[in-house]
Amino acid sequence: MSKKEWFADWFDTSYYHLLYQNRDEQEAERFIKNLMDFLDLPVESKLLDLACGKGRHAKFLSEFGHHVLGVDLSPNSISHAQNWANERLRFQTHDMREVLENEQFDVVFNLFTSFGYFDHESENKRVCTSIAQMLKPGAKVLIDFMNASKVIRNLVPSELKLLDGISFKISRNYDGKHIYKQIDVIDNGHESHFMERVQALKLSDFQMLLEDKFEIVNTFGSYDLAPFHEENSDRLILLAQLK
Repeated sequence: MSKKEWFADWFDTSYYHLLYQNRDEQEAERFIKNLMDFLDLPVESKLLDLACGKGRHAKFLSEFGHHVLGVDLSPNSISHAQNWANERLRFQTHDMREVLENEQFDVVFNLFTSFGYFDHESENKRVCTSIAQMLKPGAKVLIDFMNASKVIRNLVPSELKLLDGISFKISRNYDGKHIYKQIDVIDNGHESHFMERVQALKLSDFQMLLEDKFEIVNTFGSYDLAPFHEENSDRLILLAQLK
């Protein structure tokens, strides 16, 4: 893997986990419950949490009686997630662009804006192709992405955070295609620089990405599964079925 891929570096650092340490567990649990109620999957369905991070969504999915595999590129995230592992819940490091061999799933979940990180749009297609190959016939993928239009309108240009004595100076900008977050870290006098870059994908972009192999069957705009409205929804959540 190219060492120039920013996410392979940033997501595996202790600074990343410190900066995002206060993610809302109750919100994540409520979202998964809402999804499980809506999808009404047979017990012991086989589910994949693609780009699972530290495993919080995968853990909640398994508590509904399903067999869940969580995969992520970050060894540190997977090491943390392994604390949740049990007979229904597995974790492993994996690049989402690659097919997991000898695995077939009833639903693939890609949650919390874990898409659009790559240098080339062709790699988005590669992810979609890999997902399609890992699904059982007629199975579904659920993608939970930011509502890029709302994020761009409300972008906070800069902020400063002090966490455990470590300073995070954060600046944000939009270049017409990507949303950037530049992160300067000062830790005991030592300075480091990291970057986050996410493609500002909108519903029309996902429609084009998915149309070859999937049919979008539902769109939601919040973790409560409210209808999606580009002008004011917090999220863009898509449920698509394999053709």
